[in-house]
Amino acid sequence: MKFLVTIILALVLLTLESVFVQQAGLVLGRVDVTVVLVAFLALRASLTEGACSAFAVGYLLDLMSGQPTGLFTFLAVFTFLVGRLVASFVDVRGPVAFALFAMGADLGHGLLSTFFTWLTVKDGHTAPLLSGMPVQLALTGVAALLLFPLFKRFEVAQERPAGLLR
Repeated sequence: MKFLVTIILALVLLTLESVFVQQAGLVLGRVDVTVVLVAFLALRASLTEGACSAFAVGYLLDLMSGQPTGLFTFLAVFTFLVGRLVASFVDVRGPVAFALFAMGADLGHGLLSTFFTWLTVKDGHTAPLLSGMPVQLALTGVAALLLFPLFKRFEVAQERPAGLLR
């Protein structure tokens, strides 16, 4: 059930992200809501559940982005695994700490995405991707602040034992 809800949530967030980016007229920046979702999975999900969910979220981003196939699928799982490693060293409990964690994950994700895109394109022009990185990080941080209460509510709803009357 958690996997299915994560996929539906990723589809809704990707749709809202694409509408927001188009309506705001952002050319160089975007809101990386999928990285926010993968960062939350890195903090709260088990290894198998989180890796499978990150794979599915990355695959959906691959389908909707038009980038080289498999790039965001690989990066989502890699971001999840690195996020789990970093989460063992830092304590992320509040919304501000989560926003900083998500911004760090987005920075690594964005730099690796730019690097792999640079490797695969013929002309090698990735300067616009790097120049839009500060805007993207700021928007991702704001999105993480706004989505953190929703993710926490989702997490609490999943922890309720089945069959108990309340």
